Order: sequence, then structure tokens, then C-alpha cells
Amino acid sequence: DQVVLQIWREHASDFNFNTTALIAVGGYGRGELHPYSDIDLLILLESPIEDMAPIERFLVCLWDIKLEIGHSVRTLKECEEDAATDITIATNLTEVRLLNGSERLFQAMQAAVSPGQVWANKTFFSAKIEEQKQRYSKYDNTAYNLEPNIKESPGGLRDIQTVGWVAKRHFGAKTLQDLQQHGFLTEEEYQSLIEGQEFLWKIRCLLHLDAKRHEDRLLFNYQRTIATALDYKDDDAGLGVEKMMKQYYRTVGEISTLNDMLLQLFKEAILHAGTPSTIYPLNKRFQVRNKFIEVTHDKVFLHYPFALLEIFLLMQEHPEIKGIRATTIRLIIHYNYLIDEVFRKDLRARSVFIEIFRQTQGLTHALRRMNNYGLLAAYIPTFGSIVGQMQYDLFHVYTVDQHTLFVISNLRCFTLPEFQDDFPFCSKLMQTIPKPELLNLAGFFHDIAKGREGDHSQLGEKDALDICLLHGLSDNDARFVGWLVRHHLLMSDTMQRQDISDHDVIKAFAMSVVDVVHLDYLYLLTVADIRATNPKLWNDWKNTLLTELYHRTVAFLRNENGQISDKQFHLLSTRKEARNLLDCPENKQINALWKELGDDYFLYSSPKDVARETDAILNLMAPDNTLVLERPDTKGGTQFIIYTPVRDYLFAEITCFLEQENLTIVDAYIIPTQSEYTFSSYTVLEDNGKAISERGRVDNILQGIKKAIIHDKSTKFSPIIRHISREIKHFSIPTRVTFTQETGDNHTVIKVITTDRPGILSRIAQAFLTCQVRVKNAKIVTLGERVEDIFFVTDYENHALYSAVQLGRLRQELSQLLDKDINAN
Repeated sequence: DQVVLQIWREHASDFNFNTTALIAVGGYGRGELHPYSDIDLLILLESPIEDMAPIERFLVCLWDIKLEIGHSVRTLKECEEDAATDITIATNLTEVRLLNGSERLFQAMQAAVSPGQVWANKTFFSAKIEEQKQRYSKYDNTAYNLEPNIKESPGGLRDIQTVGWVAKRHFGAKTLQDLQQHGFLTEEEYQSLIEGQEFLWKIRCLLHLDAKRHEDRLLFNYQRTIATALDYKDDDAGLGVEKMMKQYYRTVGEISTLNDMLLQLFKEAILHAGTPSTIYPLNKRFQVRNKFIEVTHDKVFLHYPFALLEIFLLMQEHPEIKGIRATTIRLIIHYNYLIDEVFRKDLRARSVFIEIFRQTQGLTHALRRMNNYGLLAAYIPTFGSIVGQMQYDLFHVYTVDQHTLFVISNLRCFTLPEFQDDFPFCSKLMQTIPKPELLNLAGFFHDIAKGREGDHSQLGEKDALDICLLHGLSDNDARFVGWLVRHHLLMSDTMQRQDISDHDVIKAFAMSVVDVVHLDYLYLLTVADIRATNPKLWNDWKNTLLTELYHRTVAFLRNENGQISDKQFHLLSTRKEARNLLDCPENKQINALWKELGDDYFLYSSPKDVARETDAILNLMAPDNTLVLERPDTKGGTQFIIYTPVRDYLFAEITCFLEQENLTIVDAYIIPTQSEYTFSSYTVLEDNGKAISERGRVDNILQGIKKAIIHDKSTKFSPIIRHISREIKHFSIPTRVTFTQETGDNHTVIKVITTDRPGILSRIAQAFLTCQVRVKNAKIVTLGERVEDIFFVTDYENHALYSAVQLGRLRQELSQLLDKDINAN
């Protein structure tokens, strides 16, 4: 204030201070500033002036001393006109302080923009509610983003300000504490709101200082530094940054709940004051008032503690209820302390809790409300430990509790007709499972042990088993839920990390799932889990792989035709059907070609693919003896087939070209033939996670692949290097290379873990080329900022890599190329 006023006096001394006012507005008007915050000023004039030079000099001087100035110059009439048409201006002008000039003019401005002149209370309140809805939508209606905006996100500082604006305008409150006098806040709620605000202020202050500018996004770049400054330390219980973010998420959750409650109370006081209520009873404990459920008296929870759970079951049973009345929400939060060991042993409470999971509707909303009001954490203490628990990576984009609720939501979608087109197979399968509540319980418990030492799947299995038995489930049902929790990652790991065309892989997976019933439940849980971990993870390709794994496993378990699990039977069936399509029962050329291609080709190909590609290869007339085709009807991606003479650089050049085309390679296999030819396949996706949709682009890529294969190799192979995102740089992972050699296999399995970024495969391919390694198959796995690519490789003689010298050289080459790549960027 002193700096601004000194400069104002120096440059505006010619003004008549009886007809001019310098006014602080917005956060400056509230007296709430953080380092680098905007200094919002209003220069209020009684009437227009011609000479604006003094004002310009004043503002330039403020800018010159590095203040972030937001300013407006308005007459009294302009203030009234602008406030009447713009809710933001009207809001800013409710938070004002006179710094210098005419008190009379200042008061006239306040009167001119008061509710009696512009934006009547009801209109103002409705506009602020709509404004908050639009603001929430920008942040996906969740406070639990990895890099939240601490001001604008749900539960952020803006939520507190919204409450303050309404309170000031309608009730004349000058501070949040004044809301206590109006009966809207209890002392405990006021303290919670103030403590939450102060916590967010601390973070925002440190954020501005670290960024050296106005910044409200709590980016990864700053999270660790701020956590250290706030004395959050790494230890066996977790990273310091994870602890800070856990406190952040819990704080904004509390603020969001208080915001919802207060705005509902304001709505009743502002919009529905004097309106007759429609009330009907549900039972002796609850009634519905204007479509909102409430207690029949304020001692209901004290006399009937189990009603803390019953209210959510009643809402499921009565979908016409829109929500819980704010006064009852307050009572729920207040009486949370009643949920103790005695409560947890109450048969009524246990019966109600398990019944909530058996309902055919409303489970997601019930659990979300129970989580928001602290009931889930109180009733299931182990769930309380995952509330607000983040995982400091780019793979898990939600806190563990929010991820869990998204899993439940996804499972619910599989039962709704409006989502049948989005999830046709899941919707169909969901109709067949005998006890959906077991699936819901497995979804609820699957990550409940996250953050604890040990395998969270095994620990979660014990929690689920114990809690299910305590709630009256049969031993078989409880063990079934526990099995699902224990194996909830099995199907996705098999699909992403193993070759599901391999009969031995299918056999091992089938033995683990035991029967089709277990498989059905596990499939649905896996889809719901992947989609709830990170929306970007799920795509048509993963859907295809998972569905293929499901159907192959069903075929094995049912042992259709008595031989379906037999590899030789599959090979013979594929060849027989392909011959029928080619209309040539016996042909020496075909026999020779198929012998040359070997058994692996027929494991990866359908009879229709075999017939089409056999015909194309036998009619190959090109002088370069290279065939490049698109394999049609590839579900989930675009698949390119290449048949060409063996060249050492093939994998390197093809992956480099495809990456230059901004395509993501999700699957690759290379089959050396018994002659000098090789047969390979690459499945790719566009940046949007979908197959290539334009025919012209497919044709261009087909031509490009062929050109990449046959062009002159005198030029040095050069992998691509592109910009690496800020997030990826922050989560860089040192390259790790491991080798596995199974007895009897004629290949070596190489697992490469490194940081995801453009050009990875071409870098890996360069290392393979340098070390004379040939790729037979590849599994491309991307988990947020981390890739775990798996390659099945041989030497140039098609033998596994046994030499320790060769393996050591390959590990060194991969590490140097990949780590140099990330460091260079």
C-alpha cells in the first residue's frame, strides 16, 4: 500500500482527489496477496478526463518496479454499467478498499453496484453457481488431478472465495467468521475452513517463490521442493512429496464438502425462502424434503448410529432423491466419531454396508458421498489409509481412493443400456455373472493395501477375505472376492507382457484362472481397472488383446473339439482352411512356402490372412523381392506385413520410419524363414490411440516402409530425436536391461525399462544392429512415463544369446544410447 500510494502521489498530484479515488480490488482488495500476485487497481473518476498522461505514468512506474498490475479506469456510471453486464466485474467490486481519494465517490460506487442496483441476490447467486460448475468442468470435475490448480480446481481457494462473495453480497458478512453468527457455519467447520485456507496459502506462497512468478498450477517441477520446504520427509512410509499431496487432497476434499454444504444452505435461504416444503416420510429416522433426504430430528444418529450408513442405502432404494440436505450432511460429519469398534460389530451396520453393494443402482454415488463425508475411512480403517494417497508417477493419474471409486463406476457402466455401444462385450458378459456384488466388492478392495510394505495384492486379499467374512458372506464368496483381489493384475500383465499367441502362455494363464466363471469376473475387473488408472491407457488395441486373451482362455478351458488346446491341431486347422480359401488342396509351391515360413507364422495368422498373403508372395514379381501389405480387419490397430530378403538393418529402419510418421508401435513380431527371407508384422496406432483411418495415409506408409527397406544403405542410420515433454523429463528413469533364458527356448528374452519418449524403438533397434541381434518378437508396454518393452531375440544364426560377452556389450549399448538420449533432451 505504501509503495503504491507514494507513486500515486508523485504522478497523480494534479488530480482533484475530491473527484478521484484509487481503489484496491480483487485479492488486493481483500488484503490477500502472495509473492508475485496481481495488484488489481481501480482508478475511479467522477467524470471522464481528457489528460490520461498522469495515470499512464503512474502505471508505467508500477510496471517498471516489477509489480504485476491489473488495472481499470472507470467513471461511476461505467462501473454501474459494466457491473450490470459482467458477473466478474460485479464480484470484483464487492471486494474493495479505498487507498486514496474521495470517500464520497467510493461509497457512491459501492451503492451503485449493490444488490438493489445490479445483480439481485437470487440472480447473483445463480450466476456464481453456474460459474463454479463451468470452472469445475475445466478440471474434469475432480480435485484429484496429478498437477492440480490450487486456486481454480474443485476444493481450491476459489471455492472459499465463492462462499465469501455470496456471504458478503447477500448476508452482509465481512469475513467467513461472520457466517457463524448467521448460523451457516459451526465453530468446528469454521476452523476447518480456515485451516484448509492457510494450508493452501502456504503452498501457494512457496509455489510463487519457487516459480518466481504468479503460478497456481502445482506442477511436478515444484512439488518436491515445496514438500521439502514444508518438512515432509521420505521414509519407509513413503515419499515426502506423496505425504504432502495426500494432505493436499484431503484438505481440498474437506473444502469441497464445506463448499457444497454452504452453497446448499445459501440456496435454501436465497432461492427458496418462504417457499412451502413438500415432505414425506421414509421411516421413523428419515424423511424427504423437496427431494432431499434429511433426518427426522437432530438426534437420529446419536440414538441410531447405524443410520449413518442407512441413509445411503435409502438413497439407492429411492432414486428420486436428489441428494442429502445440508443440515443432515453436517450431522453426518459431526457424528462420524460414533463409528468405532462397537459400531463395526453392530449387525445392523454390517448388514446395511453389504446391502449397499448388492443394490442394482446408486452404488457409485453412495460410495462417493460416504468417502467425501469420511464414513468409508471411519468404517473401513484400511480404506482410510488410501484416502488422498497418490503415487508419484505418470501412470496413476488419480489418488488410490478416487481410482477405486472410478473402478466401481466403470463396473456400473457395464450394467447400463446407454453404455452398451461403448462396452458391448463387457455389457454382454455382465448379464451372465451370478453375483455382481462380489465383483463390486473386489473392485472396492483391489487396491486397499496400496502404500503398505509388501505386495498390495496379497495384503489386499487378506483384508478383503477378513472383511467379507465379518459381513456375513459365505466362505466360498469371501474367498472368491479375495482371489479376485489377489489376481487383479494377472490378466493385464499376461496381455501386456507375454505372447498370447503362445499356447503355453494360454495354458499357464488358464490354469491360474481355474474356470470360466473366475475368468468372466477377472476380465470385467481388469477392463474397469485399466480404464480407471489412466484414461489414456485404454484403447482399441488393448481391448483387442484383452478380448483375444479371454476367448483363447475360454477355448482352452472348455477344450472345444477335444483338441483346441493342442498346438498342432491349431496349425493343421489354419492350414486346411487356408487351402480351402485358396481352392488348391495340394500345391508344391504352397507347401514349400509354408514350410519356409514355419509354424510361428500360422500361430499369428488367421486362415484368411494366410490365404491372402500366400497368394501375394507366390505372385511377387517385383525386382526387389519385397512385399509390403496392410493386414485388413486388424482390430484395434493398423497392421503392416512385410516379406523381404533378410537384412541386418530391417528392424532399425522400419521402426525409425514408423516413428518418424508419429505412429506408436504397439506390437511387432519377426519370423525368420528357413530361406534367406524374413516375415515381419508391425501393429501401429495414431497419437489418438486409434488405428489409421485414412486410406491415403495407409498407402503412403506402405510405400514409405518399402522405400526404407530397399534404399541405399551407404548413409548412416540415424534414429529420430524429438522434443521430450516437461512431465517426462521430470520423471526420467535410468535404463535397466535384464535377460531371461528359458530352458529349451531358442531365443533370449530382453526386458528394457526406460523413460518413455519419441524414438525409443529406433534407439533400441540401433543397439540391436550394432550387437548383431535379430528381433523375433516384441511386446511394447507403456506405463505413464515408463516403458517396459520386451524383446524375444536371437543372434544372426537364429540361436539364443548365451555369450556373457555379447550380453554385456548389448546391455552397455542399450544403456548408453537410451540414457544419452534422455540426457541430451
